[in-house]
Amino acid sequence: MAKRIIFMGTPEFAVPSLEALILSAYQVVAVYTQPDRKAGRGQVVKSSPVKQLALSQGLKVVQPESLKAAGTVEGLADFAPALIVVAAFGQILPAEILDLPKLGCLNVHPSLLPLYRGASPVATAILQGDEISGATIMLMDAGMDTGPILNQREVLISADDTTGLLTSKLAQTGAQLLSETLPLWVDGRIKPQPQDERRASYSKVINKSDGEIDWRLSTLELWRRVRAFDPWPGCYTWWRGKRLELGKVVPLYGEKSGEPGKVIALSPPALATVGVGTGDGVLGLLTVQLEGKREMSAEEFVRGQRDFVGSSLL
Repeated sequence: MAKRIIFMGTPEFAVPSLEALILSAYQVVAVYTQPDRKAGRGQVVKSSPVKQLALSQGLKVVQPESLKAAGTVEGLADFAPALIVVAAFGQILPAEILDLPKLGCLNVHPSLLPLYRGASPVATAILQGDEISGATIMLMDAGMDTGPILNQREVLISADDTTGLLTSKLAQTGAQLLSETLPLWVDGRIKPQPQDERRASYSKVINKSDGEIDWRLSTLELWRRVRAFDPWPGCYTWWRGKRLELGKVVPLYGEKSGEPGKVIALSPPALATVGVGTGDGVLGLLTVQLEGKREMSAEEFVRGQRDFVGSSLL
């Protein structure tokens, strides 16, 4: 009975945790994931990464529109789970579900709680300039990521990390931590530790509009924003009335800035061939993508757009 587990997760972040459970001594009796959604320019209906893995392993998949819908709790109870494991499921678990399994509900969270509870912990760590992030295994309660902690592990944030890259690191770390923590929890050999509310902080929901660049910000902040908003919503500016997306960028503190938004040519030993003035320096452009075009190096873009250097980005 203690080995019957329900897994709840949806995006790529949750896949390593489900893989860890599949390879464990525990029985995954059902996988709950978000309903299939339309995605991409063609609005093709796609299954979540978790659903794809679950079906490939012959697992039972359940896709409720809402965990509060009539019959959902009863249907979940029919699986008789001793434990529920959650990793980026995308819905809040009501109290009836939290109280259902004997061993409770465990959550794989991509931050060192109580830091960055909420919707965007990975992006927030990059925005804040943190050098260390980490994964937490938490016993869930009715609050937003407020439950007691079972285990944690740190992960270094590199200067090249984007939200996409760091999320992948944390997904692997979280899965490994889950594998190590689960038997300790099932056997009663680990004691949950309450979170220190004095250190608690929250991450906000990121909107598409957050990606629009304000060149009056500092070089450091803009560099962090480009990394934090990769892959979504992406950072962009406007040139000649068209959207220009910023790919890879580099902060250049020793360069003369000029006015914010002004495009300037750079010479060796600068790490970029073209840059943009910021509130206190220059942000070097390495790759860009003009609306309707493919992504390319900034050097190639400048060769094709001779009037780019000297222009102003809005």
